[in-house]
Amino acid sequence: MKIELADVKQLPETHTQVIPEDFLDAMGHMNVMWYTHLFSMGFMGLMRKMDVMELFDTEHDGGSFALESHIRYLSEVRVGQRIRIYTRLVGRTEKRFHALHFMTNDDKQDVSATFEIVSSYVSLSQRRTAPLPPALSEPMDHMVKTSNALTWDAPVCGIMSS
Repeated sequence: MKIELADVKQLPETHTQVIPEDFLDAMGHMNVMWYTHLFSMGFMGLMRKMDVMELFDTEHDGGSFALESHIRYLSEVRVGQRIRIYTRLVGRTEKRFHALHFMTNDDKQDVSATFEIVSSYVSLSQRRTAPLPPALSEPMDHMVKTSNALTWDAPVCGIMSS
């Protein structure tokens, strides 16, 4: 399935960055470990956009653990290029949420990678999954509803779900 840049740009932009030389690998492009980092920054950007960052700290006993993820590398990303992360919330349950991040490349005007992830909300004091608090579940429900209203299907891998 081809992912259209115009479709992705309908989603909330959750992170942007110019790729620094530190991200370079021996092949002259961005090392694979940095994709996870940048998509993680996209998750934090999404939490800021939903105004729920305070729910992800020890003071509020909340956090998230990644349960499963899948990266698709679609186009090379090189040092000096500006990338943007856009995020689509696909679904959620009482304790888990399913998101799809898209990395676009301003220099190449394409979708360079996708990162699909299922995470759980956790009690940091118990180090166990916990129900999402209403302050988080309500904005997530709104984002899932908005996502479901889009005219294009989320290009999920098909084996993960929240």
